[in-house]
Amino acid sequence: MSLFFIGVAVLLLGYFIYGSIVEKIIGISDKPTPAIAMADGVDYVPLPLWRIVMIQFLNIAGLGPIYGPIAGALFGPAAFLWIAFGCVFAGAVHDMIVGITSIRNKGQSVGELVGVYLGPIPQQVMRGFSLILLMLLAVIFAKGPAAMLFSLTDGLLSLPEWMNVNTFFYIILGYYFLAAFLPIDKIIAPIYPFLGALLLITAVALLIQLLRGGYNIPFEGFANIHPQNIPIFPFLFLTIACGACSGFHATQTPMMARCVTNEKQARTAFYGSMILEGIIAMIWAAVPMAFFAGQDGSSAVDTVNAMFEGGALNNPGNVVNTISLALLGTFGGVLAVLGVIVCPVTSGDTCFRSMRLTLGDMFNIPQNSFKNRLIILLPLIILGLALNYIDFSLLWRYFAFSNQTLAAFALWMGTGYFATQKNGIKKHWLTTIPAAFMTSVCLTYILTDQLGFRLPYEISRIIGISVGFISLITAHVLLSKKAKNI
Repeated sequence: MSLFFIGVAVLLLGYFIYGSIVEKIIGISDKPTPAIAMADGVDYVPLPLWRIVMIQFLNIAGLGPIYGPIAGALFGPAAFLWIAFGCVFAGAVHDMIVGITSIRNKGQSVGELVGVYLGPIPQQVMRGFSLILLMLLAVIFAKGPAAMLFSLTDGLLSLPEWMNVNTFFYIILGYYFLAAFLPIDKIIAPIYPFLGALLLITAVALLIQLLRGGYNIPFEGFANIHPQNIPIFPFLFLTIACGACSGFHATQTPMMARCVTNEKQARTAFYGSMILEGIIAMIWAAVPMAFFAGQDGSSAVDTVNAMFEGGALNNPGNVVNTISLALLGTFGGVLAVLGVIVCPVTSGDTCFRSMRLTLGDMFNIPQNSFKNRLIILLPLIILGLALNYIDFSLLWRYFAFSNQTLAAFALWMGTGYFATQKNGIKKHWLTTIPAAFMTSVCLTYILTDQLGFRLPYEISRIIGISVGFISLITAHVLLSKKAKNI
């Protein structure tokens, strides 16, 4: 398990060392934050830092730091490199820059921030991408837990015939409405810390059981050992998003930017929450690799083949259930499954909240009014109900591309922000390098994948990497010209 502990060490050192560098580059202002200057008792609500961290952690988590690493572990130990270094140098920077720019722009949503720093055309693209992604995730984050809750309760109790998966879906959607409609300190702020603790405790409990049982992660180098021979670039970087770098976070972070009471809290609230999610992702990449290797220690290739047969790629929920019950017993296993259910539910409700805030920002509709919140939220809930009866599995397959495209946009927005700052020519590399990398990843994927242009892989990779490099140089040249006018 030494590979796992090295990865965790990189994440922790990243927070204390690189996180402080990021904070210094961005700079900390003493100006009143929106939570203080614009307090409305609904969305702009000052909260203690520890609550902000736990809310942000659960907001950005979803199923991503669990299912993604399970599927990503099929590539072998390379997954640990991406989680550790991707989180420190891309994902946490992404969340930090979105959080800071939102604080400095009245807590606005990411689409509006893109408009401020990149212009009206990228703004419209970002608005559309983010709203579609949020609605897609909101419904998925209700359908998945509904099926898991039905399976869990149906196995323990004798349910009446009318209580099926759809019944649980309606219950979850009803909760989503309340959580998205009520002031943030009524439901989300009081209960999220306890739900976050459940997720953390169950993940750590699984890790402890692995260590006690003498399990280990097979390590035979960082070569690609995926059972289907899927290339590491770009597919690993889309498979593991939450826990490394995820555009979904850009839609969630402005919610907490409206609750931060001092910019000094930003590194802990945004960079730190991402590091915490990276640790969860590291655990869920390590757990299946160690578990399927067995106590006798299978080879790395045999391990990923066993993971693949166990459903790591197409049914990661089954992997979670199998491992949890085996390592923690029935009671502990149920708690672990509940912890996994909590993740999507506590992201689904904030998907609806984020959509409400995004539309409010777009159409300048103040959200401190009971009526205004209802006008925006009710149609969204009705649309969510309708989507439950539509098979949009194909659309879901585009999620990985859409999600990381959002990440690239948000990072380029950060570069646009530095273009407005003194000495931006020296600072912009903080976001420009990861932005160019994510641009290469997304372009290579859409060019070569069956859902995209289906070009030969080598050609797609050359084009993707070339465009990423050209975008890097172009950004620097443009900022150099702009710096002369500042």
